[in-house]
Amino acid sequence: IPHTDVPDTEPNREVVAFMEDYRHAVEDRNVDALVGMLADDYMEDLGTPVGDDDLDGRRVAERLAEWPARVQDVRYEIRYRRITYNEGRIFVEFSYTASFLIASSAADDDGRWSRRIGDHRAELRHDSETGRYEFVTGL
Repeated sequence: IPHTDVPDTEPNREVVAFMEDYRHAVEDRNVDALVGMLADDYMEDLGTPVGDDDLDGRRVAERLAEWPARVQDVRYEIRYRRITYNEGRIFVEFSYTASFLIASSAADDDGRWSRRIGDHRAELRHDSETGRYEFVTGL
């Protein structure tokens, strides 16, 4: 697939298209679209052994609801590295560059840009009846 490291297959094209919808929703700060991409059983453990910081879909939605007031602009680039399929799950490995214009509390300040660069893995599920993809973890 152009501009990716992913083999050009129909399933991979569908996954990349879904992920691009996600990327655009992040850039648009479209909270409803992002929440709509979550599986009912979405769970993010944040890589820690304790459970008090885990995020289910409800907590993700609560955090995202704060975005419009806190984040004024987003630029989000993704390079898709690998897509694998295992027991009904789809693993999307990608590198990203994300820049966020954080709102300032001072009236005369336009805010400040914050930048993150990294590698990430999202876990998706595909419902063959509806054709819908959804995040199981890794939003």
